[in-house]
Amino acid sequence: MLASELARLREESGKSLGELADETTYDRAYLHKLEKGDRIGSPEVVRALDDVYDTGNHLSLLWELAKEDAIADKYKRFMELEKEATDRYQYVVSTVPGLLQTEDYARELLNAAHPREDDEVEELVAARLARQQWLRREDLPPYRAILDEGALRRTTKTSKAWDAQLTHLLDAAALPNITLQVLPFSAGLHRLVGTSLTLLWLPGGTAVAYTENAFSGDLIEEPDLVGRLRLAYDLVRDEALSPRESAEFIRQITEDGSRCNPPE
Repeated sequence: MLASELARLREESGKSLGELADETTYDRAYLHKLEKGDRIGSPEVVRALDDVYDTGNHLSLLWELAKEDAIADKYKRFMELEKEATDRYQYVVSTVPGLLQTEDYARELLNAAHPREDDEVEELVAARLARQQWLRREDLPPYRAILDEGALRRTTKTSKAWDAQLTHLLDAAALPNITLQVLPFSAGLHRLVGTSLTLLWLPGGTAVAYTENAFSGDLIEEPDLVGRLRLAYDLVRDEALSPRESAEFIRQITEDGSRCNPPE
């Protein structure tokens, strides 16, 4: 729908792709891919097209729908359940959780994981940041994140981006609906070694789990297995630093940047 609407609007306007590129400052080949449905685009380019065609937020609303349709099927079910979730618990092995990433951190991580064209990376960054709206719902859903110490030792390429990410974590930890803990290396081996885990609590008291690594993820809804993963999470949480100790741990890394950050 988004692609066909973009093509229709340009045809009715009588503009060429070159003229549209001049008015939006986006490359004509990129704009052509949007009209063909080969790319979903970013919120910025869609807003620019809304302005050019004087369509209010019509295209932006279509982009919100298209964003979900463009996500792999195996992840769609999880995202549907995510919207319903009343609570979310997460343990992350080696990166900052997506809900707590800054824009620069997300961009570098997505580039490192699967190198892509710049405009495609920007689309993925925009989609990831949009999902962070879950934390800002009116009901302030509880969110508990346990970060392995490795996530806090694997820095970005520049100290500026890394300092901003650490500061963002501290700011998030101060919010009333967010509980942030760090699992230090000193905790040793544990039940979730090598596995990132997300637990979603749904209305009615049921729960689902999502496990993932760098290349795949699995949604688990079978009650017995979800129960085992909940127990594993609880045991890891018991080994983690308290929220207060965790904030101090992150603060110390921030202050000791010369040891943790690579040279510019």
